[in-house]
Amino acid sequence: MRTREEILKKVRELEIKSKKLATELFSGEYHSAFKGKGMSFKEVREYTPGDDIRFIDWNVSARIGHPYSKIFEEERELTVMLLIDISRSGLFGTSYGRKRDVAAEIAAVLSFSAVANADKVGAVFYSDKIEMYIPPKKGRQHALFIVREMLGLEPSGKGTNTATAIRFLTNAMKQGCIAFVLSDFIDTNYEDALRVAGKKHDLIGVKLYDRMDKELPDAGLIQLMDAETGALQWVDSGNAYVRRKYEEEFFRITAYCAAVFKKANSDLLHLKTGDDYIQVLRRFFKSRVKGSIK
Repeated sequence: MRTREEILKKVRELEIKSKKLATELFSGEYHSAFKGKGMSFKEVREYTPGDDIRFIDWNVSARIGHPYSKIFEEERELTVMLLIDISRSGLFGTSYGRKRDVAAEIAAVLSFSAVANADKVGAVFYSDKIEMYIPPKKGRQHALFIVREMLGLEPSGKGTNTATAIRFLTNAMKQGCIAFVLSDFIDTNYEDALRVAGKKHDLIGVKLYDRMDKELPDAGLIQLMDAETGALQWVDSGNAYVRRKYEEEFFRITAYCAAVFKKANSDLLHLKTGDDYIQVLRRFFKSRVKGSIK
């Protein structure tokens, strides 16, 4: 468990790194990738050739004696929610760091991207229950609070229950929002909750995994511990059949997750620890922009 001094130091480091990334890389893509709530009236101005005649303000035009057009602008204020899995399986990681550390960096970048665009941002931290809910607000201090809790919060639950987190989001957020779910998704039975939430919210899953979640090293007899239950098991990693079954289980979980998000008409990103998550997010934002143009 980190000390308060270590947490504050890491928060400062993440703020500097994340604000730079959010400003230089994401502001344009983020702004374009997510639509606002609609259009609101801004002002009237003199009609110019090319203006849509449907937006001529006939009352003003009649009063002044020549045509005037209504001007509208997009209501840009959005709400971004981060559903962050802090169960103990996130503490696993090999040479590229822990899954939870990667989740913290992504959460920080998304928080400061929202702040840079004057959007609200909130968070739901969960394990097999809701560990903490931070209602969405604007501003740098609020983003820093989310990052600080992300780094220091220790789960009281032992397992993972994604459905509980998604249902909490559905109940807590009365208006539609953009929700990023950061998890390794080593879980089941969340398809119904995701399908219901996907009708109301713009959901994006970010599946985090480590290379050793996918493949065992050929290291002979090794003892493995389930991070969430604490159960110990001896495994013969030198056996090719054992390694193959281990890999098949990873792909089974991955396929289930992909199918569930697809059925909910929601996006899913796959991110391995050590990957350049900046490029993964940036490609995603750009693909959303292209998709909205079609």
